[in-house]
Parts: sequence; structure tokens; C-alpha cells
Amino acid sequence: KHGRVAMAGFVGYCLQSNGVHFPWGIQGQFAGYDLPAVSFGDIAAAGGPADQWDALPTAGKAQILLVIGFLEMYGETSAALEMDGQKHYVRGGK
Repeated sequence: KHGRVAMAGFVGYCLQSNGVHFPWGIQGQFAGYDLPAVSFGDIAAAGGPADQWDALPTAGKAQILLVIGFLEMYGETSAALEMDGQKHYVRGGK
């Protein structure tokens, strides 16, 4: 699991460092809220991956961290592991 995440992170870092980005926007007008238009190109123009993180809107950072946190917590719950036929590693699993 950790090796795949590390490989995906490395490939993402290489792509971001070379200016590769999606051609559509990140935010704009939504449900009556007039948000400033931000595209992936705008974020990529900020510089390297660390600068791109700093250029992300705060709401985008929060969404990323909340989704990752939810997936990590869900993957560690006993119910999710039992549905997959496994036990938690602290309770005698792999």
C-alpha cells in the first residue's frame, strides 16, 4: 500500500514540476456563489509543487485533507475490514 502511494506521489511531483496540468477550472460560479475563477493552469503557473500548494484556495486544501482523512479512518475501521474478510493488524490480522 505505501509503495503504491509513494510511486503515485513521485509521478505527481514529476508531472507538476514539468508544468503538466488539467485543462479545466478548479472553481468558478457555483450554486449562486460568485467565486473567483481559478484554473489548474493558474495553479501550475505558481511554480514548483510547494508553490502550487500555497497557491491553492484554502477551501481546496481543506477538501483534500478531509477526503484523505476520511479514507484513512474508514480503512482502519473494524466494519470495513470485516467486510473485506480481514482483521485489524492490532487484533491479530496481517
